[in-house]
Amino acid sequence: MTDFTLISDDEWRKRLSSEEYRVLRQAGTEAPFIGEYTDTTTEGVYSCRACGAELFRSTEKFSSHCGWPSFFSPLAGDRVIERDDFSLGHHRVEVLCANCHSHLGHVFAGEGYDTPTDLRYCINSICLTLEEKPVADS
Repeated sequence: MTDFTLISDDEWRKRLSSEEYRVLRQAGTEAPFIGEYTDTTTEGVYSCRACGAELFRSTEKFSSHCGWPSFFSPLAGDRVIERDDFSLGHHRVEVLCANCHSHLGHVFAGEGYDTPTDLRYCINSICLTLEEKPVADS
């Protein structure tokens, strides 16, 4: 099994497109409302584009109208890492893939969405791949 945390920067550049690399490995952000999965309602499981780890289910995806795919919960608590981010001069919580430590987006709390967790995992489409398959509710 590959330890993705040991992959060199040069190897990531070979594995990912330049835009995937910019977002996944350099904590960039894709433009809002252009991502492949922003408005997708297809049933399935969303995985990390960098390493393939399963991260989110379509049953936890909701329409937040923010311009990026939004989920109220990861597939399991150990699938993502959350860490403080002050890169824009204020506090946010960055979301990373727990398997390869690639940047996925940010999580926001207390925005008033009618979801079971009151969380919005705002994830860049370019960080995800969708495997279409039936998904059982948890």
